[in-house]
Formats: sequence, structure tokens, C-alpha cells
Amino acid sequence: MKKRTTQIERKAGPMLIEERRQHVLSQIHKNGRVLVAELSDSLSTSRITIRKDLDNLEARGLLQRTHGGALAPQATSLMDPTLKEKQRQRLKEKLRIAEAAAKLVHDGQCVLLDSGTTTTAVAQALRRFNSLTVITNAVNIATELASTNFEVILIGGTMRKNSFSLVGPLAEEMLGEIHADILFLGVDGFDPAVGVTTPNVLESRVNRAMVKASRRVVAVCDSTKFDRRSLALIVPPSAIHTVITDRQISEKDYESLRSSGIDVIRA
Repeated sequence: MKKRTTQIERKAGPMLIEERRQHVLSQIHKNGRVLVAELSDSLSTSRITIRKDLDNLEARGLLQRTHGGALAPQATSLMDPTLKEKQRQRLKEKLRIAEAAAKLVHDGQCVLLDSGTTTTAVAQALRRFNSLTVITNAVNIATELASTNFEVILIGGTMRKNSFSLVGPLAEEMLGEIHADILFLGVDGFDPAVGVTTPNVLESRVNRAMVKASRRVVAVCDSTKFDRRSLALIVPPSAIHTVITDRQISEKDYESLRSSGIDVIRA
């Protein structure tokens, strides 16, 4: 029986081991999971080889093995993916969350934006307004809004290259002197029993200062972020007024948030 070749193999020959594993990771980032059978068929590679690839990637902390395939890795205190890596994940959900976030904003308000891919989507959705003051610690968000009529304030600090965010004492000091109408806070993990967390301690301190500076705190996160804890606690659930997430949030997490007095918007 003639071996079926993939489009990649027809163009450039068989994939190298690391190329194949990078393809697996791209599918994980895109779809949240992969199946051994589907990868074996699409790559014309034996299932034994695919299983070895998945075992290797799990050992490197890049995915979570399950029966018959693998899932995106659960957040741990050591994981801190780059902004570019996050941009490939759940894009449609982030755009819907951003649209729902923009509906909470009115012209003339002062909006505080945390760094992250979901808050970057929120920044893009805010471009429809005529007059806003936007304060952010994200260099890429400030650049995104540079061509608008908004007053854009980029707080100072030391830049984290993973997230293009500014952190440190200078950032915290400046945030202590401002008052925002609404904060859109991106999160790496949201355990309804513990609160909002992030892998980086310096980032958590800046985020906490943002919460203190804001009249209304809105966490913007897709449903995969719930029941996950990372290294550093930002704030407990009681400090969050509203959560905007997607419709895949479990009823358990939805009810847990609601019972904590949090308004939940499913975009």
C-alpha cells in the first residue's frame, strides 16, 4: 500500500523530528488538544512515533498527556509563555470577550489596561471611541493606540520581554498616583476559591496596584483559565467586580463566581 504523504512532505520531504514536534505544539495551541490517531494520519507517521513525541513534549512541560492524545498544559508556577505564544491561543474567544468589554466603556472615561493578548484585543476594540484616557503598562498596547485621539499614558518601569509589560517599583509608584474608572485585567489563572494569579511576582505586584487604582475591576479571560493557579496571587475573588469569559465556562465555575458576588458575562 502506497504511503500517503502530507502537503509538507510533498514540498520539502519528510519532516524532521523537531519540526514534527513543533507541528504538534502548533495544533495544541490552535485547538487545545491533539489526538494520536489524527496526528498519525495527517503526518503519515506511526502511532508509536507520535506517542514518543507526546511523551517527549510532556517531559519538557509543553503539553499534558491523556489517553489517546494530549491537551494544552495546565498552568503551573513555572510556566510563563511569551506574548507571541499566547496570541495563537483561542483567538475567536478573545475577540468576543474584547467586544463585550468595550460595551462597558463610555467616551471620556479613564481606562486602565493590563498587558496580555486578551487586553490587547480589548485595546483594539476601544478604537471605536472618540475620547478616552488609556493607561497601560504594556508597550505593545500603547503602540496599538498611538494613532488614535486618545490620551495614552505608558507607565514607567523595567520591561519584561515575555509580555512587553513594564514592572517594578517605578510602575507601582506611578499607579499609586492615578485613579481609573475601569480596569481590564488579563489573567493566567483564576481559581474561584483562591483568586487571580500570574507566573511572575513583579507582574502580580503591578497588577495589584492597578486593582487598587481602579473603581471597577473587570477580569477578561477565556474559560481555560479557570481552576488554574500560578505562582503569584494578584488579588482574591472579592476584589473582582466582573468577569468576561466565553460560553465554554463550566456551570461549576460560573456558579462559583456568581456565589462570590462576581458579575459574569459570557461572550
